[in-house]
Amino acid sequence: MNIMNYTAFSFVIIFILMLFAAYFAACETAITAYSKPKIFKFASDGNKKAQTILSLQNETGLVISALLTCNTILNSFTISFSTLLGINLFGEKFIVIYSIIQTMFVVFFTEILPKMLTISNPEKILIPSAYFIKFIFVALKPINNILGAIAQKFINLTKFNNKAQDEFCASLDELKGAIDLHKRTNPENTEQEKEMLKRILDLGSVTVSNIMIHRKNVTTICINDPIDFIIEQIVNCPFTRIPLWQDTEDNIIGILHAKDLLKIVKKNEPINASTLISIAINPRFIPESKNLLNQLQSFKIKHEHFALVIDEYGSFMGIVTLEDIIEEIVGEISDEHDLQPSNGIRLQKDGAYIINGSVNIRDLNREIGTNFHNSGAATVAGLIINSIGIIPEIGQMFVLFGYKFEILKKQRNQITLIKIQNINNFNEIQI
Repeated sequence: MNIMNYTAFSFVIIFILMLFAAYFAACETAITAYSKPKIFKFASDGNKKAQTILSLQNETGLVISALLTCNTILNSFTISFSTLLGINLFGEKFIVIYSIIQTMFVVFFTEILPKMLTISNPEKILIPSAYFIKFIFVALKPINNILGAIAQKFINLTKFNNKAQDEFCASLDELKGAIDLHKRTNPENTEQEKEMLKRILDLGSVTVSNIMIHRKNVTTICINDPIDFIIEQIVNCPFTRIPLWQDTEDNIIGILHAKDLLKIVKKNEPINASTLISIAINPRFIPESKNLLNQLQSFKIKHEHFALVIDEYGSFMGIVTLEDIIEEIVGEISDEHDLQPSNGIRLQKDGAYIINGSVNIRDLNREIGTNFHNSGAATVAGLIINSIGIIPEIGQMFVLFGYKFEILKKQRNQITLIKIQNINNFNEIQI
């Protein structure tokens, strides 16, 4: 074989080796960057290649290892062949310069370029290559198992903790990350969508005690009161469902729906305590530790909108409604019958906030962008008392979580109005 034929043959071999090396690099990028939801959708639609990819997802590490092995071997052969070609063409005098140039050339065309082309749409490479990737994985699995075992020994020697994160938490974090990356042409709508989607994912970690309406703010009716007084209370009440109690407020005997009472009134039937008890529905009691996701499912399955929250001793703590849970997702919902259209948070000209003590901590965090911890307390008043360990007096000021809290009003031992102001460059105090 003369020098011209040898050179041509070498170029052909180098080109083929680089082509396959680039292909394996593209497959490696595709297997790490593909969208699992998109592949799952393809598989659900009956795409056999997508189903093959899903079958490999539990062994992604070994798949990548197999592809990297092939890519590395091909790159090594490419550099070896091109080095021999360079020596034959230019002699050993320029071997250093030639080696640098050819390494840069190989890295660019077999690593950087294919990966950059693949990263934007990995499914275009991954789906057509599914069967080939699986073949390479199966063929090299024994070798990769041996290499993996050796690598694990080294990891154990370094005492590096490589335990996988809890699968559910990892999936939840992945979903939240995908939501944060979500973009649309309308930035305002995008932010609203992101916020609502993240609130849905948080429903399982929020308990009903965090959003319930406290018993102090719940309208209830004593069945022992005179019937005229009871009717007057019902007429003046802005709510359609009202708990009925007997003897003590913890003894809730039923939930009266105003519509059921109207049916009795329309029939001109006599109304007394026994009548109200007969038309009242049985109360649904739930523990304060129940999370919102489970409660939402309960409302849906049992076709209910209203539940009574009790503590571990069975004492009535408050109520939670379907609307309360929906508001946790979409934000405050007000109608013409709401007693307080305001959310209890008022921004002042100096940047401070005047806040009702009954405002929910989660609502406050969302409204003003804070991150107050609500462990052991549901309201701002409870947050202050739990943090400082005393019941403060009017005019007292405290610095908590980098904010100044000033007590403006009290009703007996209940904090009813607070002023909150951010303190810039203040050493945060966590109590």
